[in-house]
Amino acid sequence: MFQRILVVCIGNVCRSPVGAALLRQGLPGCHVTSAGLGALVGEGVEPVARRLAEADGLDVAGHRARQLDGGLVRDADLVLVMSEGQRLAIAERFPSATGKTMGFGRWLPDEGGKGGDIPDPYRRSEEVFVHVHERLTDAARGWLARLGAGRR
Repeated sequence: MFQRILVVCIGNVCRSPVGAALLRQGLPGCHVTSAGLGALVGEGVEPVARRLAEADGLDVAGHRARQLDGGLVRDADLVLVMSEGQRLAIAERFPSATGKTMGFGRWLPDEGGKGGDIPDPYRRSEEVFVHVHERLTDAARGWLARLGAGRR
């Protein structure tokens, strides 16, 4: 069983904090956190993403974006990223993490040839945020089913 899960995106203000909150909700006792490859350090969750998350009962109010670093990667048992490009970026920067880095959307159906990638909604329309939130929710369900949530 994974004890420490790290969810990664680019800015750490839209996808990864919401993805982490979804996993935390379903994995009590597991330490789930998030970071960004190019984090908007200190920023809270983007307002539309926050509104959608809170409407689903997720607590993201205290989140502050932080930059991904070697310590976070080293301490994680599992690193979940939003795209294949992010997985490759982590593998290049932190080669020892290659085997434990996977797509957050790994269990989702392919969407337009992008596999399980979850697109970045930052500075896009509310409709894009809604779509991304739905993908994050579905992706988290897939991980929770495979990580044994609710079977304790």
